[in-house]
Amino acid sequence: MGNVSRDQPLKSYRDLTVWQKSVDLVESIYRLSASFPDSEKYGLTSQLRRAVVSVPSNIAEGYGRDHRGDYRHHLSIANGSLKEVETQLIIAGRLEYMDKEQARPIWELAQDVGMMLNRLRASLKPPSAGLKPGPQNPEPGTRNCSA
Repeated sequence: MGNVSRDQPLKSYRDLTVWQKSVDLVESIYRLSASFPDSEKYGLTSQLRRAVVSVPSNIAEGYGRDHRGDYRHHLSIANGSLKEVETQLIIAGRLEYMDKEQARPIWELAQDVGMMLNRLRASLKPPSAGLKPGPQNPEPGTRNCSA
């Protein structure tokens, strides 16, 4: 799935690079966690998978909401889920369920997603006091929403 030029309006949450990369992260986590011990099937494996799926799911749900505040709230949930994923990756590493070479690209992808989420969240903040307020719910296809 390619990225949309910053000059083109977004047609869907699927056009957001942050959503695309978070889906890549889901795929990577599922592949990695498939090698975890069977004893973790209902423990760390399940928890890690639920947390990582929450990231793109909340980006999509927030995008579909009618109000900018709702969108920011769902992006905040996605960010919290991403922090869960990071923590669970650290735990999996300490338990030696993966080696550093396996974890490095996944960790870097998680960091990229986190930076993009932060930029998108910042672009949706309400204007500062004293400035003329913008539209309550700007078109998601604007330049600021293409994180």
